[in-house]
Amino acid sequence: MRITRSAPLLFVLLFSLSGCLGTKYLKEDQKLLVKQRINAPKEVKKDELAELYVQQPNRQFPLIPFSPYVWFYYHGQKRYNEIDYAAKKDAIRSKWNERISKVSNNEKKAVRYQRKMNKQLSKIDKIVEEGNVWMRWGEPISTFSEDHTSRTIERFELYLSSKGYFLASADSIVKKTKKTASVTYVVNIGEPYVIDTLMLQTADSSIYGLLELNEDKSYLKKGDNYSQDKLTKERERIDLLLKDNGYFEFSRQYVAFDVDTSYLKPKGIAIRTRITQPSKRGYHKVFQVDSVNFTTDAHLKALPDSLREHEFLNGVDYKYFKKVYNKKILSRRVFIEQDSIYSKSNTFSTQRQLANLDMFRFININYDSTGGQLVANIFTSPLNRYQWSNEVGINVTQGFPGPFYNVSFKKRNVFQGLEILELNGRVGIEGVAPATEVDDIYASIEAGANATLTFPQFLLPISTKAKDRLGKINPKTRLLAGFNYTQRPEYTRENFNFSSTFTWQNKNNTQYRFSVADVSVINSSITDSLFRARLNTLERNGNRLINSFRPSFVSSMIFSATWNFNSYGLNFNNSSFFRLFLESGGTSLNFINTSFLEREALEFYKYIKINADYRKVKPINQNTTLAYRINAGIVNPYSDNGVLPYEKYFFAGGSNGIRAWRPRRLGPGSYTPLDSTENGVLVSYDFEQQGEILLEGSVELRKNLIGFIDYAIFFDFGNIWTIREDNTRPGSQFKFDRFFKEIAVGGGLGLRFDFSFLVLRLDAGIKLYDPARPESRRFILAKGFYDAPFTSSASEAVVFNIGIGYPF
Repeated sequence: MRITRSAPLLFVLLFSLSGCLGTKYLKEDQKLLVKQRINAPKEVKKDELAELYVQQPNRQFPLIPFSPYVWFYYHGQKRYNEIDYAAKKDAIRSKWNERISKVSNNEKKAVRYQRKMNKQLSKIDKIVEEGNVWMRWGEPISTFSEDHTSRTIERFELYLSSKGYFLASADSIVKKTKKTASVTYVVNIGEPYVIDTLMLQTADSSIYGLLELNEDKSYLKKGDNYSQDKLTKERERIDLLLKDNGYFEFSRQYVAFDVDTSYLKPKGIAIRTRITQPSKRGYHKVFQVDSVNFTTDAHLKALPDSLREHEFLNGVDYKYFKKVYNKKILSRRVFIEQDSIYSKSNTFSTQRQLANLDMFRFININYDSTGGQLVANIFTSPLNRYQWSNEVGINVTQGFPGPFYNVSFKKRNVFQGLEILELNGRVGIEGVAPATEVDDIYASIEAGANATLTFPQFLLPISTKAKDRLGKINPKTRLLAGFNYTQRPEYTRENFNFSSTFTWQNKNNTQYRFSVADVSVINSSITDSLFRARLNTLERNGNRLINSFRPSFVSSMIFSATWNFNSYGLNFNNSSFFRLFLESGGTSLNFINTSFLEREALEFYKYIKINADYRKVKPINQNTTLAYRINAGIVNPYSDNGVLPYEKYFFAGGSNGIRAWRPRRLGPGSYTPLDSTENGVLVSYDFEQQGEILLEGSVELRKNLIGFIDYAIFFDFGNIWTIREDNTRPGSQFKFDRFFKEIAVGGGLGLRFDFSFLVLRLDAGIKLYDPARPESRRFILAKGFYDAPFTSSASEAVVFNIGIGYPF
């Protein structure tokens, strides 16, 4: 009966939304393009073919078969009138020109008025060129076109030909209804043409020998399918190879490929690589660097260059009006050598490593080949020696947003050895749930100050030659001393820290960090009586977590390596990120007497920690991206007290982890935290849960919703466990025969507001599989959201998260 009564309402709703679907905007004999698909063999990358569509169907909102973007566009088009916009522009010019004429004697005010007028005019120009905001958010109706289909087929065939499928063909099957059309493209590729023979032709024996010597690095291999992409890469490889070996005037235009499809075997290809000669000189000259000039104050142009002082070191002529930098250290970042053959890679390395010093505003390197000699000129302009900066923003880690203020002072070239001294101060407030409850939100205050001194070399007893060789890996030594104060609802913590860290990186932007010593003296004070009672109860039952909140001495050695492929986090290209973190806590305590720590009543810890974090972003199309993450780690305490500093534990849940659980409330394992209340025994997520093993992952589909707003559909999974049996938390220990049954799963929807300077993220997570429940009741949707004692109301099933930036 309920369905019958709802049917008329549903019919009215669908009829009213027909405008969103777009069919009411169709002209006579037009059909709405609703779907395109590709039927092709597995050898073909359909996602690359899909990028060649001449036309796309209109976008749809998630989970509904309508396209409100069409309605947005035509709603905006009704309000779009170029004549009105032209009149507005005239009015703006008239208003501001009148104001400018009144202040003609005040140049600053006139310039300010001119800037305001241009800003208002540019807004109108944007509307005229791109449409009003409704039109920009929406899109015109996508109608089926035979011409678009034919052009798409042509693109497919050209693409397949570039991949070696010269006999490939494509066709289309169009399925039409009264007002819609869908297209299926059928692709037949045939057999690919394969590289059978490779030849090299050049009149220059030196170039011939160089290419032969580096043949193993060629992108062209016998037996591979023909590919135009590989020809492009091979041309770029040869160009760089020759420029790295002295051929300063060489360019890609001298590399040509002759492709013969009728050579020898059927569907075999012969490729001849030809290096042509320059028309003027008739041969390719190898250039040797005659001299290297380095001007360290190129911004000073008022005085004649003849007044600059000269200092020669390692074949480089340093020029300056005033000596500022240590030339011995600076020369380690210069890889252009006098009397060496020209190298493009060494030129780029010099520019990159000089920029890594954070000393120069600009770095220009050019070559003068006048007279047949090659002179390298390096021009730099220094950054301000003293720099103040401050920052106000919103801070979100695992709680609710709160403000922060950060102020920093930087002094460059402290001792004229290209050192950098940085002083930083920070204070921030964040809304967090206490470790003993989740219903209330309290302010967590964090304040800190630190001083960092950075040296552009390794402070190690190694030879000068070794330091010179290390210049290409951007070596740095950072000495840090700092103080941090944290005030949470349940405790306060003061942390005095000192560390000595070496950092370096290779050409592939792999970054390494090695902290030889990271020492902290921590003083904690428990301020919440309920939290203290909880820790005392745990201690009586054999869990010594309370030791983590006693005055302590923490020392460790830390190594981390970060691989960043294709600028992960800076763009939405196919990119990935992998970070390996290793920490050995208390290693130095194995070689010294710890009696002084015992006299000072300081807890000390020994542990080994390993953490691996892999992330990947893969674009599906122009508006859709798939991202996923795997994060795993283990930390093993082996000191007598059997515990870790509290911040060294792993936690699960929260806005950057498994979002269907509140921060630090998931796990460990299948442990069920029960609490006796007036309403009986209920599952309680009041207390934070720490663990020594972490396994978590996320899959997130990100798609543009409208304008600067994106949405995401996500699934998170994972948990934490203890290494040893914990009698106070049954089921918390990691065991191979059951851990896979204890992996929690959550899903949800989220919105991302991309304001260009920051991304505000709102996520709603729902528990799908809860390992804290009995095995027969772990699938939440099978039981419903109300399932006492685990959820006393349906509202508890949804967890809302606020974050800044993407979760990974």
